[in-house]
Amino acid sequence: MAKTALKDGVYWVGVVDWNMRDFHGYITNRGTSYNAYLVQDEKTALVDTVKSPFVGELVSNISEIINLEKLDYIIVNHVEMDHSSSLPIVAKLAKNAKIFSTQHGKEELIKHYGHEFDRVETVKSGDELKLGKKTLKFLEAPMLHWPDSMFTYIEEDKILLPNDAFGQHFASSYRFDDEVDNHILMEEAAKYYANILMLFAPLINKKINEVIAMDIPIDIIGPSHGIIWRKNPIQIIQAYQKWSNGITSQDKVVIVFDTMWESTDKMARAIAAGICSQDIETKILKLRSSNNTEAVTEILESKAVLAGSPTLNNGIFPTMGSFMTYITGLKPKGKLWGFFGSYGWGGGAVRGLMEMAKKANFEIYEPTLEVKWVPDETDLKKCFEFGQQFAQKIKT
Repeated sequence: MAKTALKDGVYWVGVVDWNMRDFHGYITNRGTSYNAYLVQDEKTALVDTVKSPFVGELVSNISEIINLEKLDYIIVNHVEMDHSSSLPIVAKLAKNAKIFSTQHGKEELIKHYGHEFDRVETVKSGDELKLGKKTLKFLEAPMLHWPDSMFTYIEEDKILLPNDAFGQHFASSYRFDDEVDNHILMEEAAKYYANILMLFAPLINKKINEVIAMDIPIDIIGPSHGIIWRKNPIQIIQAYQKWSNGITSQDKVVIVFDTMWESTDKMARAIAAGICSQDIETKILKLRSSNNTEAVTEILESKAVLAGSPTLNNGIFPTMGSFMTYITGLKPKGKLWGFFGSYGWGGGAVRGLMEMAKKANFEIYEPTLEVKWVPDETDLKKCFEFGQQFAQKIKT
């Protein structure tokens, strides 16, 4: 590997996973990377490791810079296995290295990998580790997105290593934001935030404000997945501020639905036409032609969502039930939710969707709209008017 330097003495030593397509239910159609960083001075520290199948590549990358037996410190920002599962092997090879994590991190390392990690030393916000001319500062970030999470800041180089914050699942032969298409980069960053971190929006907003209040200069942000931000790190910080506050830049409605015999599909199209007639941007997503990941990403920057389902066995169609479970767990902020659907001899789907939304404390638009069997011209006119009225509601 050719050395990839963030700054003098700070190197990316991670690996690219070109084949990753699913990250616990989140569709990663551009692959991912597991980013680890080597900070070299009088003492040398490794910040984070990688997923265990790639440990050989990690060791090779480190060994091109330093013999692992000479590694002084290993910093564990986060224990989730895509970052730590190679740690037991690295720790044996770097047998003289001290390991640092938060208190929660130590407890989780022991539970994951056994009591050999009793030796882990714990740090808390404000603690420092001097490497020589370089200083590592630690900032706890609990529940971003595990209890153990923390950021490591290289003070003299103005580099923030925040693990799972500010990342993307994005495999590339390039490492930095000025080397890739910015539109694709921000698309993947939004998808990552929406599907992994949206639930923690209040904590993210609080932590960003805390970092801003500390007035620490940041030249580079090196996340644990994807591209490193060096050209414009403020871009991703501002995006996180907007997303975590539920701010949307324009009026937009996302219609998420599925259908059995096209009745709900016809309804969705007529509703969308009514919305569009009010000059409101509309996105229609049929789940069996799309997926939850895409739907949640579209919802991130929308003002409203319409969920539609046919009734099956007196309840929600399975794909829509899965979607509602997924989205209610993520708890998107500041969205208006409406519901529609079709049924045959008995309803139930729309009621079920409403009940799930109410339990999640979503803001709900009423009335709902249901059609029996196949929508005729009168029904489609009602769908169009429903879309118009819904659009007017989000304009107010």
